[in-house]
Amino acid sequence: MASSLTKGAAKQGTPADGGKTFFGHPRGLAPLFMTEMWERFSYYGMRALLVVYLISGGPDAEKGAQGGGLAMNVATASAIYSIYVAMVYLLAMPGGWIGDRIWGPRKTVAIAAGVIMTGHLALAVPGQGGFFAGLALVAVGSGLLKANISTMVGHLYDGPQDPRRDGGFTLFYMGINIGAFAAPLVIGTVGQDVNWHLGFALAALGMALGLVSFLIGTRHLSPQSSVVPSPLQAEERAMWLRKGLIWVAVAAVFYGVVAFTGHFTLNWAVIPLALLGLIIPITVLARIKRDKELTDTEQTKVSGYIWFFVAAALFWMIFDQAGSTMSVFAEKKTNGQVFGLDFPSSWFQSVNPLWVMALAPVMAWLWLRLARRDREPSTTVKFSMAMFFIGASFVVFIIPMMMASDGSKVSPMWLLSIYMIQTIGELSLSPVGLSVTTKMAPQKYASQMLGVWFLAVTAGDCITTLLSTGGADLSGPPVLAVEAGMAVLAGAAVWLSRKKIIALMGDVR
Repeated sequence: MASSLTKGAAKQGTPADGGKTFFGHPRGLAPLFMTEMWERFSYYGMRALLVVYLISGGPDAEKGAQGGGLAMNVATASAIYSIYVAMVYLLAMPGGWIGDRIWGPRKTVAIAAGVIMTGHLALAVPGQGGFFAGLALVAVGSGLLKANISTMVGHLYDGPQDPRRDGGFTLFYMGINIGAFAAPLVIGTVGQDVNWHLGFALAALGMALGLVSFLIGTRHLSPQSSVVPSPLQAEERAMWLRKGLIWVAVAAVFYGVVAFTGHFTLNWAVIPLALLGLIIPITVLARIKRDKELTDTEQTKVSGYIWFFVAAALFWMIFDQAGSTMSVFAEKKTNGQVFGLDFPSSWFQSVNPLWVMALAPVMAWLWLRLARRDREPSTTVKFSMAMFFIGASFVVFIIPMMMASDGSKVSPMWLLSIYMIQTIGELSLSPVGLSVTTKMAPQKYASQMLGVWFLAVTAGDCITTLLSTGGADLSGPPVLAVEAGMAVLAGAAVWLSRKKIIALMGDVR
């Protein structure tokens, strides 16, 4: 702990903490750091098991692997994984809306943690019923938590121009990666080598620890985190309740008929959700852009933000295949032995956060050094760099994929190298994107704009879902080459248009 509470935090109304700070940042960052760390521990631990659990016992399972899974093929497992991740981030939008209009960010996060914990406990119950119910609960809880906890980080600082703001978000991002690194080593090992459902139960324990950390540390948060910025009026509550019940009734009748006539398959759930995951982000951005209550400056910033959103969607389309395409490759075609010691394929899911923790300080030092010389790359340049790196990672991935086409297994170093390239791209885009979203968000959409940022993940994963259900071989070099080409073209477009985008950003840099 460092000393001397900063004036910026005091202006935001942060409670007096005897002069203590959290690595030079407001002390309220500590409980948010811990909560997000444990939430990511539970999320990434479950994610490390998800696809290998789904294919366990099925035709695409690795010979000799633990049985007891749901015996699905790779295409179906990849589609379920992608749509699950997409829904986690899609629900961040209504989660932000609930924080803005009903409960406030602080209460929303506390409720979300309880829902996530319940979802992981449901996953610990054998059978498809508990599995899909657990996935739904974790997705709902994660959606409630994500936008609101990031908003509370922003509340700790003295507005968008506080020089500590980007550093605070980077430190917060480190908490995410500490949890993500530890989870596959603990939950993955127990799930793959001992019992799948015991692994899922450990994820529930992780979220329980996160909830306790949050409740203990709430006194250090900004009072603004308890405020409902734009509370719903009674008439609005009635309207939203009525609309919600109507849509639930329509869905129940429709799927009831489909099931009764014997036509229901997983695609009846997956494909409509994937289409919604593409339609909703477009609709939301268009609605914000058309809002007449926004000032001209806010409208201009929204126009600039759309460039970042589209680039991010393509980035996450590739990056999130770490839990599907790359996870299956690790399980079936990568040598899981180092120095004569065997390890489960889920351990590869710890490589990306390990690279983040190794490279984040280096890149933070590099940005600071360049900033002192007035040569730090702009947000647009960082985004274009991210697109080039993520595209390059899949170009490299094609090489071991072709080497393993004869049934042999490749060295783990290939995946370690691919993750390193992706991590450099991630560090050029993700913390920067979170920060620029809070800076460019219209006041009316404070928490909801964090939800919009997460919708970029939804859009990217929904594209992957539609490719899987459409029969595209995501484990084949041709599809990887197309995805890599799309990312590189997007990076070139952002680079060539950087002056136009910077002009749209106004005073945000």
